[in-house]
Amino acid sequence: MEIVPDDLKNPEIVTSMINVGPNMTFEVDHCGDGEHLAICLHGFPEHSFSWRYQLPMLAKLGFTAWAPNLRGYGNTSRPSAVKDYSLSALVEDVAQLIIASEKKRVTLIGHDWGGFIAWEFAIINRLPLERLIVCNCPHPRSFFDAFGWSQLRKSWYMFFFQIPWIPEYFSGLKKGLAIGKIFEKTNRNSSAFPAEVVAVYRRNASQPGALKAMINFYRGWRYGYLERERKWRNGLFEPITTPTLMIWGEEDDFLEKNLTANTQNYVRDLQIRFLSGASHWVQQECPDDVNELIQGFVTSTKQTVRVD
Repeated sequence: MEIVPDDLKNPEIVTSMINVGPNMTFEVDHCGDGEHLAICLHGFPEHSFSWRYQLPMLAKLGFTAWAPNLRGYGNTSRPSAVKDYSLSALVEDVAQLIIASEKKRVTLIGHDWGGFIAWEFAIINRLPLERLIVCNCPHPRSFFDAFGWSQLRKSWYMFFFQIPWIPEYFSGLKKGLAIGKIFEKTNRNSSAFPAEVVAVYRRNASQPGALKAMINFYRGWRYGYLERERKWRNGLFEPITTPTLMIWGEEDDFLEKNLTANTQNYVRDLQIRFLSGASHWVQQECPDDVNELIQGFVTSTKQTVRVD
């Protein structure tokens, strides 16, 4: 199935299949050929297409810019077991992609679930990073620090997704109609999500087994949770030292702004930039603003803690 039609493809972006092991092949959109890798991780229920505005910008800055479809998405391998979507497996996917790139300098960029994977990658220091950029995804400890009734109401779907087969069944009806509605009802800039763009995400979710895999990210999170929690309680995780930029669309229907409040306790070199009038889908709704923030961050040598 063609997920992104030719008329929506940017000719600067090339798509390749990259093998990282005997059982995993990743579909990767890429742009540029610099010595510094920028790897962009998408969220739920998205696709590498969500980084279409950022890849060319990063390439012009001299990066090799990659946006993989995470496991289960697009034409990337789609394991069937819930445990195959554990956080440790998702982090290792990123590590193996970095190794496959043969780049020694790495900037990691993530949004939503991709942001959660990026946070964990930096927390455990899986491989060295020069910079970390996260869009609309709180640091996991800041999330738990600020979690309350208001966020609980917004997080209802995370609990619903724990039910076997029912969420993917209903989400997949009428060729992924519910997936399209997520974007149509929660954006703050409808021009960023015309019917042809929404159709990309519906087609992506309508592939055989895709929705099960996508929802398994939420189910697989429990694998390793108790061990991670033990390490946090015993102070075994040091604050992230990688210079970090958090970009946050303030009109997020899924995540409260106050979830960012304690981030500075867990990141030593932090900038947080809030974009008013932007939703959870910030890099697609406000690509110029997001690109300007990313460009300023990756070209700056100054390290600071700043919240704007």
